[in-house]
Amino acid sequence: MLSIGTLAKRTGTKVQTIRYYEQIGLMPEPDRTEGGQRRYTDAELDRLAFIRHARQLGFSLDAIRELLDLADSPERSCAEVDAVAQRRLREVEARIARLEALRAELQRMIRECSADRIADCRILKVLRDHEECLADHDGPDT
Repeated sequence: MLSIGTLAKRTGTKVQTIRYYEQIGLMPEPDRTEGGQRRYTDAELDRLAFIRHARQLGFSLDAIRELLDLADSPERSCAEVDAVAQRRLREVEARIARLEALRAELQRMIRECSADRIADCRILKVLRDHEECLADHDGPDT
């Protein structure tokens, strides 16, 4: 049996995060000692390590919940797990596309800036052009 502190150290997860995962049902409520201290098993250690790794890969808490539900049902099709991973991959690819567009815009701004003086700086001119920026975006910055 492991204390919450030991569980936190072994998984690299903050104690507050473990408690939060318990509150939202990702982690089961642990057994407690007579003094009320949480005690965890190796199964709970494995589950938390799974959650932590999934978070490192950028899976949302809802996707992790879905994956855990699937992992708890070994008779179900692996295609369901694959679908969750495919969704995450599409999210990553969309983010990469946005970052590549951002890189291209920054490179263009830098390339076009050959001014010797701040007053003529192309980068600052582009950054000051708020109306063009607002017209290019439908939603808030992320």
